[in-house]
Amino acid sequence: MRIRPARIAAGAYEALVYVFLALPTLVVVGASLNTAELLSFPPRGLTLHWYGVAFKNTAFMQSLWISLQLAIVATILSLLLAAPAGYALARYKFRGQAAVLAILLSPLAVPTVVLAIGLLQLFVVLGLARTFTGLMIGHVLITLPYVVRNMTAAFALFDPALEQAARNLRASIFQVARRVTVPVMLPSILSSAIFAFVTSFGNLTVSIFLTGPRLTTLPVQIFVYVDQSLDPSVAAISAIVIFVTLAVVLLIERIVGLQRFV
Repeated sequence: MRIRPARIAAGAYEALVYVFLALPTLVVVGASLNTAELLSFPPRGLTLHWYGVAFKNTAFMQSLWISLQLAIVATILSLLLAAPAGYALARYKFRGQAAVLAILLSPLAVPTVVLAIGLLQLFVVLGLARTFTGLMIGHVLITLPYVVRNMTAAFALFDPALEQAARNLRASIFQVARRVTVPVMLPSILSSAIFAFVTSFGNLTVSIFLTGPRLTTLPVQIFVYVDQSLDPSVAAISAIVIFVTLAVVLLIERIVGLQRFV
């Protein structure tokens, strides 16, 4: 069977895209295994020494714990706010609907630096500067637009006849939500949670304005550490973050299948 040149070109282009996307990750992992004392690539030799150094670094571990807590809380709050908003935007027509959607998505249109400066000035007035509450509000603002868009699209594709059929069978509102709506929407909820978690966990711009000496997220800690030192332990902690994120994605794939997100 003769292979068409167009198919070969398409396959080569696809392979280049995958290599381009994976190359930064491979560089980070390779640098974390380097036997050299300075951050460099390709590695001169392979060692796990720098992972031990990263785990023993108290600042890294504390900031990692803060980032995990912050990302989890921001993800939960974003889902709780975006789910009813997406339901209302997809199912009902009301005056000012476009304005409501524009307001919910506005953090995407505003430069992140401008948003961070505005939040810092507001939190200074409210007494929330350099606090976990203020940082949490900032992360909810940057994660909410992604969740709202995803949930609105998911509810728009959701067939209301399924809920109506359950109501006709005398199911209560809570039974419909628990047995019909949530199971059908679960892939969209999980994909929204992944978007929110990754966005919050990896955010630097907003966090660097809202964190303090005792409240430092991992991206900010890595940024400060690179400015002071260039040993491969920073690549090791970055690789750990990559492995954790990959583990979450594989777990979601195991539970529901990533193909259901499409």
